[in-house]
Amino acid sequence: MTRLALTGLAGTSIEWFDFYLYGVASALVFPALYFPKSLSPALALSASFSTFAVGFFARPIGAALFGHLGDRAGRKAALVAALVLMGLATTLIGCLPSYAAVGPLAPALLVGLRFLQGLAIGGQWGGAMLLVVESAPANRRGFYGSFAQVGAPIGVVAANLAFLLASALTTPADFLSWGWRVPFLLSVALIGLALYVHRRVDETPAFRELVAARDARPREAPAGRGVATQPARSPITEAIVTEWRTILLAAGAYLAVQVSFYVSITFVVAYGAAVDGLGLSKDALLTAVLIASAVTAPALLFFGALSDRFGRRRIYMGGSVLMALWAFGLFPLIETRSPLLITLAICVTQTINGMMYGPQAALFGELFRTRVRYSGASLGYQFGSAIGGALAPLIANTIRTTFHSTFGISLYIAVACVITFGSVARLTGPAYVDRIAPPT
Repeated sequence: MTRLALTGLAGTSIEWFDFYLYGVASALVFPALYFPKSLSPALALSASFSTFAVGFFARPIGAALFGHLGDRAGRKAALVAALVLMGLATTLIGCLPSYAAVGPLAPALLVGLRFLQGLAIGGQWGGAMLLVVESAPANRRGFYGSFAQVGAPIGVVAANLAFLLASALTTPADFLSWGWRVPFLLSVALIGLALYVHRRVDETPAFRELVAARDARPREAPAGRGVATQPARSPITEAIVTEWRTILLAAGAYLAVQVSFYVSITFVVAYGAAVDGLGLSKDALLTAVLIASAVTAPALLFFGALSDRFGRRRIYMGGSVLMALWAFGLFPLIETRSPLLITLAICVTQTINGMMYGPQAALFGELFRTRVRYSGASLGYQFGSAIGGALAPLIANTIRTTFHSTFGISLYIAVACVITFGSVARLTGPAYVDRIAPPT
């Protein structure tokens, strides 16, 4: 279990590192390099955030593709494919020419590679999560599952640290010219990790049992065609037809996590560094995000373990309530312009977020039957990402520029928390069936 947990942690850490690199670059680099100089800074930032959102809209498609593969061919095969795709897409982003060099082709290529990133991340989480959750003892699923979740803050730390180092070791002109590309090129390491998973990690016991059951219970085949051993309906179709309600509730459960997370690590950096915002140093803001993410990592493990004792729903719903209240304290602290208070504000936000994100792997894994678990859990997770995370920075920026206030952004976070609370509460009904002996 230790080796599996660390493998899941490594996979999600590097994968999220790649995904978040784009988030940081979309706030600090892409507006200047990949869009016409005729755009105002605010419009260029909005255009950049729009390309950032493309990755989120691709994630449900990736969940469907890799979910089908993971439920049909195995968790490991789907995870390896997702890791290779992410490594290639991110490395190629580091090689893209700028708008000044190739004109409109530059943002078009950027959008295409961001779409591939979204496909990869749409499939990766389900594979890394299930490798751990399906192998863990029933009374430790929350704790071990949270290792896959810890990859998110570690990815944020690594992405921000990479940009801080690139910025510190180059002049501003060199950073915009080539320095920002170096972290993207390092993503080729994901291909090496994929090879390790392929060669050294075993398939989960739950999936091996599923394959054995398929072979032991052949279905009736059409006349003259012999005996078939594969299910008649594809896993992704079965998940959508039979588990649509649970998928929608899972997406709603993830909404507050995504909105609060991306507002605090992407929009806050852009708002703080913008000339028409707070006008703060980008290095100070990236350092605040880095510290907050480092604090979040052990919090995720703590809340995952706590869910083994007190139940997933109780911890998750408590986090949504606290986040709804804290949303109205976040921006008053940010707008003090004090680096210490800004760091504190983001730390508290991410710690509360961990109350929901820490137990989430076990919660989502326990919602679905083995034969559609990869598809169902991935679709719920990625639909929540597309609805919540994709538009969060863009909506927050629109609210600020329209109303010249951040109060509306706090209200936006609070509404997302109300939806999450209601979605998790509904999981007490028929959707939350004791399919693999979860705690109540």
